[in-house]
Parts: sequence; structure tokens; C-alpha cells
Amino acid sequence: SIYEVEKFINKNKHLPNVPSAQNVNENGVDLIEMDAILLRQVEEIWLHLIELKKENKELREIIKQQK
Repeated sequence: SIYEVEKFINKNKHLPNVPSAQNVNENGVDLIEMDAILLRQVEEIWLHLIELKKENKELREIIKQQK
């Protein structure tokens, strides 16, 4: 969930499944692996966005019914 991601970022100062800047500076980065990681991150963002859009629609319907 978005809250779990936020909690992870606050604790670790980087996204889950993405190496930290320090790790990249010390060990470098495999571009093919990083590309795969970033594609997964983009997919996760879209899934969160779709979930939020559905939630927003439901809330708008509730507000509309209460008016």
C-alpha cells in the first residue's frame, strides 16, 4: 500500500527494491537490473493510481448522495 511505501521511505530514505544512493555510489549499478527495477516501480505507481482513482470515484458518489 502507499502507506507501507511511505513508511519504508521514511525509515530507509529510498524506495523499496531500489538501491540507496550510497549503495549505488559504493557498488555502481547494473543498468539492465536498474531498468527492470524502474519498470516495476512505474507499474506499481500505475496500480496505486488506478486504486486511488477508484477510491476517489467512490467517495465522490458518497458525497453526491449526501447532497
